Amino acid sequence: MNLTLERIALAAERLRLPDIPALVTAQAEDAVKRELSYAQFLEEILAAQVEAADRRASETLLRLAAFPQKKTLEEFDFSFQPSVSRKQVKELAGCAFVERGENVILLGPPGVGKTHLAIALGMEATRRRMQTKFTTAARLVTSLAEARTAGTFSRRIGSYLRPRLLIIDEVGFLPLDQDQSSLLFEVVSRRYERGSIILTSNKSYGAWAEVFSGDEIIATAILDRLLHHATTIAIKGDSYRLKDKRRAGVMPETRTEETD
Repeated sequence: MNLTLERIALAAERLRLPDIPALVTAQAEDAVKRELSYAQFLEEILAAQVEAADRRASETLLRLAAFPQKKTLEEFDFSFQPSVSRKQVKELAGCAFVERGENVILLGPPGVGKTHLAIALGMEATRRRMQTKFTTAARLVTSLAEARTAGTFSRRIGSYLRPRLLIIDEVGFLPLDQDQSSLLFEVVSRRYERGSIILTSNKSYGAWAEVFSGDEIIATAILDRLLHHATTIAIKGDSYRLKDKRRAGVMPETRTEETD
């Protein structure tokens, strides 16, 4: 039996199936008790190997995505934000929009859950073994500007172009100068119809020129590429972060300004 296991281990190593030896050892006795056929036993072993491989790949992609924290759709309080369609978000969680190279735009005032939904959808993508990258708009343009100065621009922008899903958070929280706006446009333009983007912004589309130093031309150019194949979710309501304090009566019930 030991010789057989050694041969299985060698074959598994050559085939790059690292979990097979341990799985055979762990499940062989149970398979005998259940009187499984050889084919059934092999099927269960291979299914367990696939599950283990998927889990490792998802964990690796999750780490590489660089999410600031883990957020799931199960944790999102849809009852607190009725403007968000649970059905629509569930459909997006299937990641068909990534398969099609489409975008998702999340608009709304600060604190209503835009980043939470963006991360949660990104985590669903990594679970499906889709390479994902999270960044803020400010970090993206700063990183590219520094890379250009250092002569590593091609490699750096490649890190924003390769992932199947790029999440750009906080567009509009800080104004971008002309050079920074051009860098963001470069990323959006080169991903157009090639890779999906999830973007969050506290500004309505009509106010995007303010974000890009009053440059309506570049704002229109970015929007044109983002919205050609996109789903927009406009979130209206109270700050999600402060909901517990408001419910406890610590803060008054006030409505934040709605985003068009």
